[in-house]
Amino acid sequence: MEKTDIWRFQMKKSRMLGLIVFISAISLTACSGNGEGRAQDAEKSATQAEYNTKYNFMTKLLDNSDVRLEDFRGKVVIVDLWDTWCPPCRMEIPHFIELYSVYKDAGFIMLGLAFGQEGMPAVLSFIQEYGINYLNGLVNEDVIAKLGQPQGIPTTFVFDQNGNIYKKYVGYREKSVFEADIKSLLKL
Repeated sequence: MEKTDIWRFQMKKSRMLGLIVFISAISLTACSGNGEGRAQDAEKSATQAEYNTKYNFMTKLLDNSDVRLEDFRGKVVIVDLWDTWCPPCRMEIPHFIELYSVYKDAGFIMLGLAFGQEGMPAVLSFIQEYGINYLNGLVNEDVIAKLGQPQGIPTTFVFDQNGNIYKKYVGYREKSVFEADIKSLLKL
């Protein structure tokens, strides 16, 4: 054997030995312990996930107080963009009243935002007439800037506890659709 052949053989041998040591170290690390630490770390990071401020609009509630989506951090939030003249909106609102009554104590917030094209008195009268029991405000430029121009109304956004859009619906949906989303996010 020539010197170069011996040198190549020794290099291959040392590379193989290094590779074997590396693979062994990874295998031992991966197999050590019962995995509880990694499971706890994953659980901890899931519960401490950062709140998504991308959709964090600010608007006024009908009592003239300010509200931000971020105010409901840690809760499942449905934001319904509606108006008084809209027949599908009128059909969905009783569903939202029921859902809010059932799930408000489980970590659910319902927020209606009216376009108010018929004026504030019409919105207030509508809310009284329908017995709306959840928060309501008005759509403003910030809502449109953060959520986008709706393609129709009602447009309904379901947000998870970290401020991410879980689902977006344009048009009427049955109560069961929203209830399934709420239960899924609240893990009920």
